[in-house]
Amino acid sequence: MVQKGIQVTDQQESLQARLPIVVALMAVVASYLIVRLITLQYQPDTVVTYYNRLASYNYNENRRVLASRGMVYDRDGHPLASNTVEYEIGISPSLVSSARDTATKLAPLLGLNELDILRIIQSDQSWVSLVKGIPPEDAEQIRALDILGLTIDSRPKRLYPQGTLGAPILGFVAGDDTILQAYRGFNGVEGYYEDELAGRVRDETVSKIPFDLPEIRASEDRGADLVLTIDRDIQFVVEAELQRAVVESGSTGGVIIVMDPRTGEILAMANYPAYDPNAFYDVEDPALLRNPAISDEYEPGSIMKVLTMAAALQKGVVVPGDTYVDNGLLQVGGIDIYNSDRLPRGVVDISQILVQSLNVGAATLSTEMGPTKFYEMMDAFGIGRATGVDLEGEASGTMFTPFDADWSESNLATNSFGQGVAVTPLQILTAISAIANDGLMMQPHIVYQVVDGDKVYPSEPSALGRPISAETAQIVTDMMVQTVQDGLDQAQVAGYLVAGKSGTAQISTPLGYTDPDSIVSFVGFVPADEPRISILVKLDRPDRYWGSLVAAPVFSRLIERLVLVMEIPTDEVRRGLTAQGGDVHAIWNG
Repeated sequence: MVQKGIQVTDQQESLQARLPIVVALMAVVASYLIVRLITLQYQPDTVVTYYNRLASYNYNENRRVLASRGMVYDRDGHPLASNTVEYEIGISPSLVSSARDTATKLAPLLGLNELDILRIIQSDQSWVSLVKGIPPEDAEQIRALDILGLTIDSRPKRLYPQGTLGAPILGFVAGDDTILQAYRGFNGVEGYYEDELAGRVRDETVSKIPFDLPEIRASEDRGADLVLTIDRDIQFVVEAELQRAVVESGSTGGVIIVMDPRTGEILAMANYPAYDPNAFYDVEDPALLRNPAISDEYEPGSIMKVLTMAAALQKGVVVPGDTYVDNGLLQVGGIDIYNSDRLPRGVVDISQILVQSLNVGAATLSTEMGPTKFYEMMDAFGIGRATGVDLEGEASGTMFTPFDADWSESNLATNSFGQGVAVTPLQILTAISAIANDGLMMQPHIVYQVVDGDKVYPSEPSALGRPISAETAQIVTDMMVQTVQDGLDQAQVAGYLVAGKSGTAQISTPLGYTDPDSIVSFVGFVPADEPRISILVKLDRPDRYWGSLVAAPVFSRLIERLVLVMEIPTDEVRRGLTAQGGDVHAIWNG
C-alpha cells in the first residue's frame, strides 16, 4: 500500500513539472491566433475578395432569377396567356442513405425505370437531374417522400388556356430560365413585347444551404400585362370558318384577318393549319410556328385592281364615267396582256374593270399613269413596305420600281392586276381598308393597352397616311359595291350592303408559274356606306381555281356570323334609327 502511494506522488510530481511547459505552449498558440485574427481584419481587398469567393463557392451559387411574366388578355379580359410552374427533380447520390429504397419510391412518381434511378444513385456524381416538367401536384407527392439528397426546383412555364386559339398572334415562350437571355418570347406579341412582358431579371447570389429561406421577390419586378384588340369570340368564329373553308375547298392552308378600318385594330387573325403554343416543341415543321398573315408574301391577283383604280382616280388619269376600248389584248414591254377569259369587251366603262375583273383595263390604267405616278401611289398605299404592326416576324413585301435592276416595263402592266408584286395578307388589307376609311390608312395594331402595375398605357389609333381623298374613296367604294351586286352574288349578305373584290393569282416559283394551282382571295368591308369591319380571306391551292367561287362564299358566310356576334344592325334598321334621331354608334360601341 505504501509503495502504491509513493507511485501516485511521483506521477503528480511529473505532471507538475510538465505543466509550465504546457501552459507556455498554449499561451504561444493563443497569442498566434489572436495576432492572426487581428491581421485578417486588415487584409488587402484582394485577399478579402478571395475568401469571399471561397465562401460563396462552398455555400452560395449565382442564379438568374426571373420576374413573373406579364399576362395577356383579349379586349374583354379573357386570359390568353398566363403563368404556371413546373418542377425539375434532381438528386445528390452521396446524401442518399438507402439507394434501393429511394429508387423504388421514386420510379412510379417520375415515370422512370427503377434500375436506371438506382444506377444514378450509386454513381459518384455530385448531383444529377432526374426529370424536368413535373406538374405541381406530382411535385408535392415527391416532396412528401422526404428523401434526403432530393432537390425539387421550380421552373416558370407559360400557359395558354385557350389552346390553339390565336396561337400565331400570341407566339410562345421557350428556353432555359437558368441561362441569361435564353428564356424568352418568340413570335407574335410574346416576341414583340418581350421587354414589357418579361419584367426585371435579377442575377442574385442564392444560398445552397437548404434551411436558408429565399428572399421575397419585389412586386415591381413583375412584367406588364397586355390587353389585345383581339375579341376571343370573333377569333373563335373566324378560326372555325377558316378551318371549314380549308377542308371543304381542299386547300393546303389559308388566312383570314378581320380589322376595324377606322382604328386599325385587328379584331381577329387566323391561320390554318394552326398549332398549340402549350406544346410548340411537338411541331415538326418550324414553318408552322410562323404567322403567315404577316410573314408570307404572295402575289395578290385581281384584288390589286382596287388600288390601281384608286390610284388612277386620285391622279386624275380617269374620272367616273370614262370609257376605254378593250380589245382583249394589250402589249406592254414585250409581253402580251390578256383578260382572264381572253375575250375583248369593246368600249367599256372604267367601273367594269372591277366588276368584270379585266386585266387589260387595269394595265391600261397603269400605263396611262406611267411609272412615276403609278409607283408613287403604290408607295402611298404601303405596298413593298412593312405595316409596322406590333407582331414579331413581319415581312415587307416586294415591289420593284424603275430604280431597281430587276424592274422592266412589263412590270408596270402586270403589277396593276397583282402579278409580279408580292404582299402580305395584312399589308393588302391595310391598304384597301383606307378606302373603307375615307382614304385615311390606319396603322394596324394588336395591343389595345399595356397595364404596368397601376399605370395603363392605351394604344392610340394613328394614321400611316392618306393615299387618296375622301371623294376618291367614295367613288371606289361605289365601284366595289357594284362589283358585288353585278358580278359576285356569292359574296352578298342579306340585309347588308357589301363592298368587295375577289382575286385569283397564279403561284410564282423560280421556274415560273405553276398550273393549275392558284391562291384565291376576297377582300371587302361591311356595311359599305359606314364600314365597321374589313376582311381578307385567302386560301392556298384550293381544288377550284377562282376566288369568286371559293373565297367569296367564305366571306359571305363569315359576315353572316360576325354581324350577330358584333351586334351590327342591318342597313334598314340602322338607317331607320338614324332617321328617328338615334345614335347607331352608341349601339356599336356598347
